[in-house]
Amino acid sequence: MSGLEEVGIAGGDYLREALTNCTDPLAAIEEFQVENGILLPTLQPALPLLDLHEIHRYEFHQSVLEQLRDKLLERINELSKQEEKNSMAKIEELLEKSFPLIRIAAVRPVVMTLMKYMPEVPEKYLQVLVEDRELYEEAAVEVKRQIWQDNQSLFGDEVSPLLSEYIKLKEKQLFGVEAGVQYFYASPPKLRRQGSVVVKLTEMVGKNIKLYDMVLQFLRTLFLRTRNIHYCTLRAELLMSLHDLEVHEICSIDPCHKFTWCLDACIRERFVDEKRSRELQGFLNGVKKGQEQVLGDLSMILCDPFAIHTLATSSIKILNQLASTESLPRDSSELILLLRMLTLGLGAWTMINSQTFRESKLDNDLILKYLPCVLGFIVDDHTQAIRKRLGESENLKSLLPDTYLKYLKKDHVAFTLAIYYIMNVAKQKNRIAVSRLLPSLLKGESERSFEDTFLHPLLSSIALLCDEFSSEEFCNIVFDEFFIPASSVESVRRHSLRLLHFVFHRMSPKVLNRVMESLEPELEVTQCISSSMTNYA
Repeated sequence: MSGLEEVGIAGGDYLREALTNCTDPLAAIEEFQVENGILLPTLQPALPLLDLHEIHRYEFHQSVLEQLRDKLLERINELSKQEEKNSMAKIEELLEKSFPLIRIAAVRPVVMTLMKYMPEVPEKYLQVLVEDRELYEEAAVEVKRQIWQDNQSLFGDEVSPLLSEYIKLKEKQLFGVEAGVQYFYASPPKLRRQGSVVVKLTEMVGKNIKLYDMVLQFLRTLFLRTRNIHYCTLRAELLMSLHDLEVHEICSIDPCHKFTWCLDACIRERFVDEKRSRELQGFLNGVKKGQEQVLGDLSMILCDPFAIHTLATSSIKILNQLASTESLPRDSSELILLLRMLTLGLGAWTMINSQTFRESKLDNDLILKYLPCVLGFIVDDHTQAIRKRLGESENLKSLLPDTYLKYLKKDHVAFTLAIYYIMNVAKQKNRIAVSRLLPSLLKGESERSFEDTFLHPLLSSIALLCDEFSSEEFCNIVFDEFFIPASSVESVRRHSLRLLHFVFHRMSPKVLNRVMESLEPELEVTQCISSSMTNYA
C-alpha cells in the first residue's frame, strides 16, 4: 500500500475497486479526477488550455506536487531554526500526518527532512526504516545515528567497509612510489584527518557518545585481532577530527583528549620540545588509581606509527645533543620520558590483550649500557671526517659492541632507536655508518624487524644515498646482508623493490641482475609482487 488510504486520500486500491465494480470505466475515471484533483475553482478553465498544448494532466499535477513539496521543505527548514517550543511540536505533528506516505517517492523527502530535525524520532518510525532497506539508505545521517545507537550490528556493517578502505589506503601509501622519495610520515596530521574515511566516520559519529564508544571498541577489537597498528592511527585521528569540529560533548569526556591534542602538536612539529614534554608527563602521571584502564587507550594512541616516529626521531635528536654537550642519557629527563612513552606505545598490544593496565618499568641497562653504545656511534660519526683527512682507510664492517647486539634482540625500544639512528645517518649521507649498522637489524627483535611502518622510512632514507649504489661493496651490504636474507618475508621483498625503483639506475648491470634474480618471487608469491618485479625490470 502507498499509504494514501491511511491519510484519507483515495489511492490505487480505491481506483482499482471502482473500475472493477463500475459499468462505465471512463465515467468512473472522470469522477475520480474530479473528486481527487486540485480543488481550485479558478484552475478548471485553465485545464482545457493545457490539453490544447498537449500537456498531460499527470505532468501538470507532478509539477504542482514538486512545487508544493519544495515550498513545504523550505517551511520545515525555517521551523527547525526557530527556537520557539511549538516549532518542534509542529514538526512532530507534520511527521505523524505524513509518515504513512513515506513509500511514495515524491513525498518521501518531506518525511525524511522532518525526521532529520527531530532530536528523538519515535521508535515506531525508526523500526520501519530498519525493516525497509530502501528507506534506510535514504535516511539522513542524523536519523541513522538514532538507529545505530541501539543496533550495534547494523552500525558495524556501515563502519566495517570504511575501516577496510582505511587500511588499504595506508598500505598503498607505504608501498607506493608515486610521491618519489617523499615518504609516509611527511603528511601533516591535519591534512591526514581530512581524508574521506576519517571525515565520513566523524560525520557518522556526530555528537553521539554511544556511537563514538562503539567505534573505539571496533578499533580495539580489530587491533587485537590483527595487530595492525593503523587502527591506532585512526583512533587518534578520529578524536582529533572531533576536536577540530569542537565537538565538546565527546572531547570533554574522553580522558585521552588533552594527551592526544598535545601529542598531535608534537607530531605536527616533528619534535617533542621541553614544554610539551612536561605536559605529556603530567598527563601520564595524572592517571589516578582505579582509572588505570585509561593507560590502554593512551598506549594505543602512542602506538600510532606517527607517534612512534615522532618519539623515536626526538630521542635520536636528544642523543645527538647529549653527545655534543658530553652528557649522559641518564641525566636527560626529556629522553627518559620519550623512552617511557615508546615503551608504552610499543607494548600497547600486550597491555590491551592481557588487560594488565600498568606501565612496564624501563630497563636500567637500556639507559646505562645500550644508549651509551649509541652515543659512541655518534661520536665516531663526528670524528669520521677527521679520520678521513688523516688518511685513515674506511672500514665498512667494524665490529659492533655485544651490548648493542644483545639489546637489539631483546628490547623493542632499543631496536626502534637502532632503526631511527640508521635513518638519521642515512639522511646525513653517511654511508660508512649505514654500512656498519644496517646488517645488524637482522639480529633484532623478531616481531618488529620487518614491520612496514619501520621498513618504509628506513628505505626512504637509504634511497637518499642513491649515488653510493654505484659501489658494488655498498650494494652488497645493503642487499646481500640485509634485504636478500630476509626476502622470504613478503613485505621485505616489496620494500626492496621500492628501493630498487629509486636506485637501480646507479647500480652496475651485473649487480642489478644478480639482485633481481635473488629477489625474484616464487610461484606462490602474490601476483601483485610479480607485476611489480616486471615493472622494475
